[in-house]
This record gives sequence, C-alpha cells and structure tokens, in this order.
Amino acid sequence: MTFAHPALFYSDEDSYIDGTVPFVVEGLAGAEPVAVAVPSRNLQLLREALSGFAHLVTFIDIAETGRNPGRIIPDLRSFADRHRGAVRIISEPVWDLRTEVEYPACALHEALVNYAFDGRDLSILCPYDTSALRHDVLADAEKTHPVVIDAGGHRPSDHFHPARVVVAAHSLPLQIPADAVSTSAEAGAMAAVRAFAREQAVQLGLAPERLDDFALAVTELATNSVRHGGGESTVRMWAESRSIVCQVNDNGHITDVLAGRTPVHANEPGGRGLLLVNRLADLVRTQTTSSGTAIQVRFDLGDKKTT
Repeated sequence: MTFAHPALFYSDEDSYIDGTVPFVVEGLAGAEPVAVAVPSRNLQLLREALSGFAHLVTFIDIAETGRNPGRIIPDLRSFADRHRGAVRIISEPVWDLRTEVEYPACALHEALVNYAFDGRDLSILCPYDTSALRHDVLADAEKTHPVVIDAGGHRPSDHFHPARVVVAAHSLPLQIPADAVSTSAEAGAMAAVRAFAREQAVQLGLAPERLDDFALAVTELATNSVRHGGGESTVRMWAESRSIVCQVNDNGHITDVLAGRTPVHANEPGGRGLLLVNRLADLVRTQTTSSGTAIQVRFDLGDKKTT
C-alpha cells in the first residue's frame, strides 16, 4: 500500500488538462474510484475534457464543500473509506480567490494530508495555478508535497517538510480587535455562553437560519476549551470583513495535529466537538503552543465569490 501526494503546477487551461485528465483516465482504466474536488470553473473544464468518462467520476465543488479547509480531510477520508483498494482524488484547495485570512488554513490542510493518509492506498493530486498564485504559496506547496509535476515533468521536492508548515500555521497569532465583546466560560455555564453567542450573532447581522449553527459551534468550542484547557476560557466575538468571528482562548495545548479532522466511530465517546465545528463554520483557524490555544471560527454574513 502506498500514498502519493503530488502537486501539479499548471499555468493555463491546456497544462491543467494535460496534468489532470491522464491521472483520471489511468485510474478509471485500473478500476479505481476517482473523485475530482476543484473550484467550479475547473470542475466544468474537467467535465467537458472527460466527456464520455464523466459519469464514472465523482465531481465535487471544493469552493463550496471546502470553503473551510478543515472539512476537506474528513470528506476525502469518507470517499476513500467507501471503497476498497486504490483510490484517486484530485483536490484543489488553493485558488486565487482565497483570502489572506483563509490561506494559512489551506497550507495547514495540505501539510496535514500527509499525516492523515500515510500508509493508505491513495493518490491525491493537488493542482496549483502558477499564473495566479503568489510565490510564497507555491513555495509552501513544495513544502507540503513530496513530488512536484510541472512543465519539466515529475521531480522530488527538495523542500518537502510538512511538519514545519504545521508548526508555522499553528504559531501564527490570531488578532483580536479592540471592539470585540467577551465573556468567560466555565463548567456548567454553557447555557449562558449559548445565549451570549445568539445575542451577539443577531446584533452583528448573521442570517436567522444560521443562528443555531453559530450558537452550537461556539458552545462546542467553549465546552472543549473548558474540558481540555484548564477549566476556564474566554469567548470573544466581533464582525470583520463581512464575517462574524468568534475566538475562544484557553491555557491548553492541542498536541494532536489531526484534532477535528479524524472521523469518530459511533461507539466512541466524545471526540466530535471540533469535527462539528469544522463542519458548521465557514473558516476555522487555530493557534496552539505550549503557552495556550486560540481557536477562531468565522461565519459569513453574506454572499462571497469563491469560484
């Protein structure tokens, strides 16, 4: 059993098709299940390029399902677990419309893929648009992928070191504005935290149909924080760039790099809080060091172009 995680550096539609279609066709020829999880503009491109084979492929708009990168590994694992034997996936979690706030979570995701699927009979090809992405983004791709495919062919990445990307992403400070409102959370006080979350979400303009999800996510974060972070935590909320933001700080340290991304079996107690938060929120960022942990979640206040 082998795990492959190459990055595909492409510069235009032709190089995108040349790098992805043979990967799909080779998998189908070997009776391997294939999923394509890319932004919608490239999704349509691949549907057309694969023409008669398209019905054999699972197509996923990652701009929707993976707008929070913390959702992607559980989704990929779910697809792989539904099939026996080798599986192929094209996953494009980084595209030019990703914001500076979102990008660190994307880089962290790409690094964690190497831990989540090590030893699996699985190939995940990750395209990167060299004509649109910054140099530092492409440099990170070389750190999170052991092999790079570009115009020159396949080559090993001399900079492959996903652990450094994990540490760097978890060390980035999460800023709190001066006008953030806060409350403390402690054991037995989660009803008050939930009420606080709903009240602030209403004031900050979150859509009514998302109020329950937001309150649930905040309560799960606070519960985990109190349970694992020393018995008390601070919950802060504010609006920023058409998002409502909640950040929970405590004195704990998350040492499991895959926390919130590993599926939990039905008969296992606990372990679902961060998974649920990743599923509900539009973005989750984590800072965790020996000095403490901050987890920040964002819920969109309106439409955002993601394709």
